[in-house]
Amino acid sequence: MTTPDVSAGSLIREWRTRRRMSQLDLAMEADISQRHLSFVESGRAQPSREMVLHLAEQLAIPLRQRNQLLLAAGFAPSFSERRLTDTTLAPAMAAVETVLKGHEPFPALAVDRHWNLVCANAAIGPFLADVSEPWLLKPPVNVLRLSLHPGGVAPRIVNLAEWRAHLLERLKHQNDATGDSMLIELEKELHGYPSGLRSSRPAPVEPSGIVHPLRLAHGDQVLSFISTITVFGTPLDVTLSELAIESFFPADDQTRTVLVRLAKERTAAS
Repeated sequence: MTTPDVSAGSLIREWRTRRRMSQLDLAMEADISQRHLSFVESGRAQPSREMVLHLAEQLAIPLRQRNQLLLAAGFAPSFSERRLTDTTLAPAMAAVETVLKGHEPFPALAVDRHWNLVCANAAIGPFLADVSEPWLLKPPVNVLRLSLHPGGVAPRIVNLAEWRAHLLERLKHQNDATGDSMLIELEKELHGYPSGLRSSRPAPVEPSGIVHPLRLAHGDQVLSFISTITVFGTPLDVTLSELAIESFFPADDQTRTVLVRLAKERTAAS
C-alpha cells in the first residue's frame, strides 16, 4: 500500500477516504482545525510524531500501517514486530492457548494476518479427517484456503455458497483496510474456487435467525455453528495485534451433544 516516496499527508488522506470520513469529520474527531488538517494532507505542514499517531488513532489504522505512516513522516516506527516464538510474547501466547483450551469441547483456532493457522484446540481435529488434499494440511495451513478448496473442507460445508460469501466478504474488508499484496492474491485465488451455488437465487434469510451459521456434514448428521472473533485489546506489537482467535459455538442442541460426545471419546482414547 505504501512506497518510500509517498507522503504522510497523502496516506492520511487515503485512510480518511477508506474510512469514508470527510476532512471536517476527521478534524473534529482529532480536535484540530480543518485548516491544519488540510495543510497536513497537502504537505504544506509537517505533522509531529504525536500528531501522526493521534490521527492514526482516530482513523483506527492498524499498527503495521501506523509504522508505515510514521516512516513516511520521517520518524522511526513506534511498534515492534516480533515472531510469535519470541520469548517476550510468551505470556500472550500462553493466554491464547488458555482461551483455546478453555473453549473445549467446542472448536477454536488462532490465525495470523494472512489467515495462516497459528494453533488450534483438540476439538478441531475430527472435522479435518476427510480432507482429500494432504498438502492443504501442511504448514503453513491457510484456514481460508483449507475451508474453501474443493479438496479441503468445502465438500462437507452444507451451506457452502453462503459461507463462502461470508468469508470472501471478510477478506475483502481486510484487503480494503490493509492493501496487503498476499491477501489480495489469496482473494483472487479463492474467487476461482467452486462457489457451491446451485441457482442464481440467494438462500432465503430465516426471519428468526441472528447470524448465518456454518453447517458442516459429519457422518449422517449436520452440525451447525456460530462463531466469534477475539483480538488483543491493547497490543503494542504488530504481530500480536494481527493475531485473531475464532471460536465456534454450537448453534443447536444436536451439535452440542455431538461435540460433547467427541470430547469424551478423545479423553477415553488418550
